[in-house]
Amino acid sequence: MVRTASTMLSLGTKAPEFSLPECDGGTVSLSDFAGKKALLVMFMCNHCPYVKHVADQLKSLADDYLAKDVAVVGISSNDAETYPDDSPEKMSEEKKQRGYAFPYLYDGDQKVAQAYAAACTPDFYLFDANQELVYRGQLDSSRPKTDIPVTGEDLRAAIDKVLAGEKPGEVQRPSLGCNIKWKDGNEPAYFNPTGVS
Repeated sequence: MVRTASTMLSLGTKAPEFSLPECDGGTVSLSDFAGKKALLVMFMCNHCPYVKHVADQLKSLADDYLAKDVAVVGISSNDAETYPDDSPEKMSEEKKQRGYAFPYLYDGDQKVAQAYAAACTPDFYLFDANQELVYRGQLDSSRPKTDIPVTGEDLRAAIDKVLAGEKPGEVQRPSLGCNIKWKDGNEPAYFNPTGVS
């Protein structure tokens, strides 16, 4: 594992297109979320301790905001050959076990992660009704092996701002987690194999 922070993609970026297989079957595309009040794209996976640390809050947050016409989607871009716990079959099991109500998609060629400049799991991207990026950063300040409770307060505050017709503040703290497990040769230029301290 390489401890990795978000790249902090530029605010205002239009949501990059995607059309990916859902772990339970079918295909989900960016266009499926047109007309929603907001769109939350979460790069995540099954095995990462940082994702496991917040998984209950991911379910709770998604359940709360799906009911408010916010689209939520999870994407795993990890190399499933090297990390079989992150295979689509295991993703389906994880989705059922956790009770995720949002689509959980597999980015097998890792092109979607590269398009979003996604770097870590979890990595969060919040888009407004025009699918323009208004927040990218941490769920909250909790990390594994800390006493800080997992509340989702940073991301929840950002979503609440969007639903109120406002923009989240531009001071946003990067998410932190395990690096996306890139296939050999797929490592993007922004990947730092030494990680962050």
